Amino acid sequence: MKKIYHPLVQIAEVTPILNKISAFGGLTDKQLHEIVKLLKTVKYDEGEFIYKRGDAPSHIYIIKQGEIKMIIDKQGVYVELTSFREGDCFGETSVIGIQSHSTSALAVKPTELIVLEPGMLLSIFNTDKELFGMLILNIARETARRLHQSNEALLDRMLINNKKVHIANEKND
Repeated sequence: MKKIYHPLVQIAEVTPILNKISAFGGLTDKQLHEIVKLLKTVKYDEGEFIYKRGDAPSHIYIIKQGEIKMIIDKQGVYVELTSFREGDCFGETSVIGIQSHSTSALAVKPTELIVLEPGMLLSIFNTDKELFGMLILNIARETARRLHQSNEALLDRMLINNKKVHIANEKND
């Protein structure tokens, strides 16, 4: 079912949420206001997919209310990778990387999202290069942070499975 996106009307409610999101960190009040003017809202019911693995990126999502689980389907088994709650942002890496989604995003309760369409990033690029640069830098930092967390989780899993590698020049204590 095609979703209906509504203009953001409660700007005062949204600004405190944006101030807590790393992608919008370090922005001036004026820059933040410019972004708020571009945002829209959309609602999802419990059990509804925001997007599925392999879908083309469509938006940067901010959870205004509700909860989203990032899941992956491997041979008919759904595995939860992480979850996002009110005030969290997701989807930005796929939008910036212009890559299909590597996970599926599922609303686990009624959820309202604040969204920024990819075309709005181009609009920001055309009107305010400094703001655009700051957004891209912030998104890159968040992506690097998440990659680091994924690497740590993978390392933990490998240690549990006892996957050791012998390094010839390393001294054994």
